[in-house]
Amino acid sequence: MTRKIGIAVFPGFQALDLAITAVFELANEPGAAAVYEVEIVSEGGGLVRSSFGPALDSRAFGSAAYDTLFVCGAIGVPQASAGLLEFVRLASVRSRRVAAICTGAFILADAGLLAGRRATTHWARARELQRLHPAVRVEEDRIFIEDRGIWTSAGMTACMDLALAIVEADLGVETARSIAKRLVMYHLRSGGQSQYSAMLELRPSSDRIQRALSFARENLRLELSVEQLAERASLSPRQFSRSFRAETGQSPAKAIEALRVEAARLMIEAGRLSNEEIARETGFGDPDRMRRAFVRAIGQPPQTVRRGARQAAA
Repeated sequence: MTRKIGIAVFPGFQALDLAITAVFELANEPGAAAVYEVEIVSEGGGLVRSSFGPALDSRAFGSAAYDTLFVCGAIGVPQASAGLLEFVRLASVRSRRVAAICTGAFILADAGLLAGRRATTHWARARELQRLHPAVRVEEDRIFIEDRGIWTSAGMTACMDLALAIVEADLGVETARSIAKRLVMYHLRSGGQSQYSAMLELRPSSDRIQRALSFARENLRLELSVEQLAERASLSPRQFSRSFRAETGQSPAKAIEALRVEAARLMIEAGRLSNEEIARETGFGDPDRMRRAFVRAIGQPPQTVRRGARQAAA
């Protein structure tokens, strides 16, 4: 059975959102019957200019029923035309799934599809979505969310995670993992995973500090004292502490705690280890120390994160 995928674009759509087509392309095994057929659609058809400039050819909206309709996002908050909103409303009836990429969630919300539902979008726009649409249960720190057939994703590259999750739902986790591997993606991210990265937040400018941070992330079980990290950076402990704060804006101790919280959170969301095991693996030593670090870093204890991951999985 071939599943028909529609991707709705509009003037100023974010070009990166079309990366999802690579996921569906790789799901179609060479020589076999196509699993997915992708069609780009727009209100007027023809060439539609992207946010970056290049235009994409499209087919005009019609009465075709899609297995899944994706709605692209924009760099800012998209201003959907009446025709696009009506098309999206009809698609919610005709299609098995409707999915919004990044700020495409604003279009679904404007069309009335997200009222009473959980949804996410780019972290920089999440609070604006909540302000404009108070009936939507916006969860700003999620990669993607599915709620009763309506899917939404975080910004930019999270569209790939959304597409892989849909392929996983259709064809199984092994197929999705195989596609992720061929796309050279680091791993298959669950929807409940955080949009943030501790390493990206730190952004050291020198190779020395980056080397010390990479060592820390790969060896979280160790004590990771300033002396250990300074040795990796080929600096004295005093020079290291001064350079680290100048480049990252944080003390080494605070940065290491952020890396440990991030690693522990991923393990909790995976659901395979107990809090005691996770505390040992990530260098916290005991669950109570880990709990205090979680409250400081993200404002909630590990048990709340675990409960949220279970609810998302359910």
